[in-house]
Amino acid sequence: MQRRSGPTTNAIGPTTRALALGGVAGPVAFVAAWSVLGARTAHYSPANDAISRLAAVHAPTRAAMTAGFVAFGVGVPLYGLALRSTLPGRAWMLATATGLATLGVGAFPLDWARGDAPHAVAATLGYVTLAATPLVAARTLGRQGRRGWARVSRVAGVTSAVSLAATVIGPYHGAFQRVGLTVGDAWIVASALGIVARRRHRCPRP
Repeated sequence: MQRRSGPTTNAIGPTTRALALGGVAGPVAFVAAWSVLGARTAHYSPANDAISRLAAVHAPTRAAMTAGFVAFGVGVPLYGLALRSTLPGRAWMLATATGLATLGVGAFPLDWARGDAPHAVAATLGYVTLAATPLVAARTLGRQGRRGWARVSRVAGVTSAVSLAATVIGPYHGAFQRVGLTVGDAWIVASALGIVARRRHRCPRP
């Protein structure tokens, strides 16, 4: 007679849940930084000016906005480690890459003496990996039968990608950038909270 295995104590450990909180703290700090600083800075238009302009070399908001980049750049790779432990596939690599790219954005500010090319490379890498993270995760979620999460992830990825691409080809660059980044960041926060809330899983029944 076969034995049926019930719920196990193989729960997501406190370390994984703590790492996942980086996916909440990092994006929240980043969004708060550009929201508050953009609203308070004279002669700055959130609809037309890039977020990075708040961290340009001679900007009075450089230190505060750079702190926002660093918070995201540290928190999201920590979340990536938690995602690696809880979701098969390569989504965790992309999440980690977008965090590291954001550190590059802060390290190579606009109006840098050596030019804006390093900044542009880091920002582009961050855009691509941020939009790709939910799209890649959607494939795994679909295979797991989590169709609702898979659909939400696809919508988030496509919306983020289209909005970030629009920053290059159309007007209102700042507005499209904020939409694309916020949608991608919201997906990270939601998935991180899902990891934190998840307690245990069942072993397969033989």
